[in-house]
Amino acid sequence: MGIDPKDIVMVSVMPCTAKKFEIGRDNENAAGVPDVDISITTRELARLIERVGLNFNALPDEQFDTPLGISTGAGVIFGATGGVMEAALRTAVWKLTGEEADSPIDFTEVRGVQGIKEATYQVAGMEVRVAVVSGLKNAAELLNKVKSGEANYHFIEIMGCPGGCVNGGGQPQVPASVRNFTDIRALRAKALYDADASMPLRKSHDNPAVRELYDTYLGAPGSHKAHEILHTTYVKRKIHEI
Repeated sequence: MGIDPKDIVMVSVMPCTAKKFEIGRDNENAAGVPDVDISITTRELARLIERVGLNFNALPDEQFDTPLGISTGAGVIFGATGGVMEAALRTAVWKLTGEEADSPIDFTEVRGVQGIKEATYQVAGMEVRVAVVSGLKNAAELLNKVKSGEANYHFIEIMGCPGGCVNGGGQPQVPASVRNFTDIRALRAKALYDADASMPLRKSHDNPAVRELYDTYLGAPGSHKAHEILHTTYVKRKIHEI
């Protein structure tokens, strides 16, 4: 579009409070400017809507700007623990078998709000072992098993918040009168899976915008350019840093 990246303001609305820290990390600036300029939580967005008196139901429906309005069910379920794993499995099975029409869509074994979930799938003559963890206590338990050799997986998904991003620190708060009797995490996850089931595109690699991005700019998944722009690195940090 010929717009200087310095003239673009990227605002991210997230269920996660950690995103506020992440946007300031040194390597979150692939284009020489911050990838995200402002990060607010879903709860803060709700407060803004209430403060300005915005009536959402009275707003006319509009389309998102391309390509941001093109999405898949696989992207929707990222917010639930196991969602990233399931999205990856949908594409992995297609990649390994080459059978688009017959490749599985639903991997229910990695769904649910349990702290640790394990599953094994037979794909193209090989045994694919996966694990899904949410909550850092559970993550430590699983990683210790891997470190000791007690457990071995091809792919591990870890989310910091119990239940995944649907239970993030920036999400709307639920009173104890509801929270003590209803698993809000499960209800929010169900909403995501229901939305996924109703979408015409349900696999990440079916997104035409993502395909075009790789074809015209990034090259192949895992290419040097894709790795340089899309991947990040982490260093050990102290609990209290000055």
